[in-house]
Amino acid sequence: MPRGGAGHAIPATLAGVDVHSLGYRTDLMIRALEGSQIEDRDQYVVVRSTQNPGYWWGNFLLLAKPPQPGDVTTWLSVFAGEFPLARHVALAVDVTEVSAVDVDEMTGHGLRLQHNAVLTAQDVIEPPRPNTTAVIRPLAGDSDWRQAAELRAVVNEGTAGSDPAFLQARVAAERELTESGYGAWFGAFLDGTLVAQLGLVSDGGDIARYQNVETHPAARRQGLAGTLAWQAGQYGLGELGAGTLVIVADPHDIAIRIYRSVGFADAEAQVGFERQPDDGA
Repeated sequence: MPRGGAGHAIPATLAGVDVHSLGYRTDLMIRALEGSQIEDRDQYVVVRSTQNPGYWWGNFLLLAKPPQPGDVTTWLSVFAGEFPLARHVALAVDVTEVSAVDVDEMTGHGLRLQHNAVLTAQDVIEPPRPNTTAVIRPLAGDSDWRQAAELRAVVNEGTAGSDPAFLQARVAAERELTESGYGAWFGAFLDGTLVAQLGLVSDGGDIARYQNVETHPAARRQGLAGTLAWQAGQYGLGELGAGTLVIVADPHDIAIRIYRSVGFADAEAQVGFERQPDDGA
């Protein structure tokens, strides 16, 4: 397995950027490791992923404080100035509770609330219903990563994140992270076919962040996600030397119960707002 290790320090692009939100702090960590540009403008941080311009949450602003009444149009103008070619809008807010933001003020300007739960664990336990049939191992080689891309496409079929160019760029970035030693992508294989996957990424510090827990629709309810989360967590706490594992999930999705079942507990909320290209002005 690839290893993180103390030699993998956070890139200089992220040094000195002060972010309170654990969810966004780990988002920025991963974007920086992927080579995205991160610029601190004092009142906001610009995250720019020129390698994947269609990645909405790879090209966004992180606001240092919640917008005050009347400020939203100003922030929309700032976003347009930073990303003049973007067809989307993505504004993250550095808070840890949804109640800290005037949601109505934001959604009144055509923005959609993106509310996620940030869960943490300092240890992981075996899920109540572990899968003992699948082969669980890190992805390695062209065949595995080709299957990873195919699984990603199936899981995202019919959603706003199904654009082939976007998906190809994301999987390429994840492979590069893994092969550079910043964690691992784990897969669950049944008869040689990849049916579930997730990533665990660290910069060599105390925190490791889960990424993209995905299960093929035909392979759900078989304990695969919980088994992957458990085994990846053991790797993060052991091989990567992390003290805290972080996962970000939709608080209304059934999957969050799986993460809690292996030892994760709710820590804070992650709050952002987006306007997708097809939402109009």
